[in-house]
Amino acid sequence: MDHLIQRAVKHLAAAQNAVALTGAGISIESGIPPFRGKGGLWEKFDPMEIAHIDALIRDPARVWKILVKDLKDIIDRAAPNDGHKGLARLEKLGILKTVITQNIDGLHQMAGNTDVIEFHGTFAWQRCMKCDRRIETRKVDASVLPPRCGCSGILRPDAVFFGEMIPPVALWRSQEVTARCDVMLVVGTSAVVQPAASMPILAKQAGAVVIEINPEPTPLTGVVCDFLILGDAGAIMNRIISGLEAQR
Repeated sequence: MDHLIQRAVKHLAAAQNAVALTGAGISIESGIPPFRGKGGLWEKFDPMEIAHIDALIRDPARVWKILVKDLKDIIDRAAPNDGHKGLARLEKLGILKTVITQNIDGLHQMAGNTDVIEFHGTFAWQRCMKCDRRIETRKVDASVLPPRCGCSGILRPDAVFFGEMIPPVALWRSQEVTARCDVMLVVGTSAVVQPAASMPILAKQAGAVVIEINPEPTPLTGVVCDFLILGDAGAIMNRIISGLEAQR
């Protein structure tokens, strides 16, 4: 693995405009369960029953009770791990310009990244279904479900539910920064959810080096990515950062 870490350090040290695409794998180390895959929430619940916009409109109290409240409790306690902190350090070193994340936990911002495109929105904020006011999730009282805004409207996560569109600005900005990057880090994503999974392909087509950091191969491995570093995001990012800082 040492030679792969060294390759990553070499490419990042030369990068002028690096971008990261992150998925659930980077936040597992912070105690946030994934939605898909082994141990994911969709093994326990049918997403069409509790995570579809129609379900939220039909019975918001049920969606809050089954899905949102538990996620709120988890996110309230979660803190950035070394994977998030490593990406924030890359930004401070002037290497990483933007993080495109499929995650909804707000941990990249908490770690210190300043340009984060939240592809699927965020659970870190709630939005009133009546007046559109946004309230930080940590400040929402969920003792009575569903919680309500001061205007009496029902609060909902400011995230994309099934049946809703990806925010157009998030999609446009993701495509724009991807087309301009010279290195893309693909960290902790299964690369099966579209259209986010197409970003490494766009990066590759634009001539970028695509580096994958994942605990197991994905559909991108050996096809789109230049190389895969197998392992947990936190440990690998620590080694990459150490290598970059040693050069400086």
